[in-house]
Amino acid sequence: MSVAEDFICCGQHAVCEKELLMKAAAEPIDYFDDEELDRFQGRTADAYTEAEEEEFREVLYTTLPREVGDWLRSLQLRGIELPESLRDEALMLADSHS
Repeated sequence: MSVAEDFICCGQHAVCEKELLMKAAAEPIDYFDDEELDRFQGRTADAYTEAEEEEFREVLYTTLPREVGDWLRSLQLRGIELPESLRDEALMLADSHS
């Protein structure tokens, strides 16, 4: 299957999710003074040490609340999973300022 075929809209949504993903992937990735987190690409959310979780926590709490959603998007586009212990908190911050 070609890349083009992978991104054919399924037609089940008002706005095609694949189209949104393609658009997001085409945009430049914003960094939040967190380039050091790139070393966690491909690591699963439950595989972090406490010290590594603290690195994510530090970035989360130094990011402006209105930018948390953008930071989460940045992590996703970079292939970095947020530690499970921070997910609820990060999503709550992102939702409260969206």
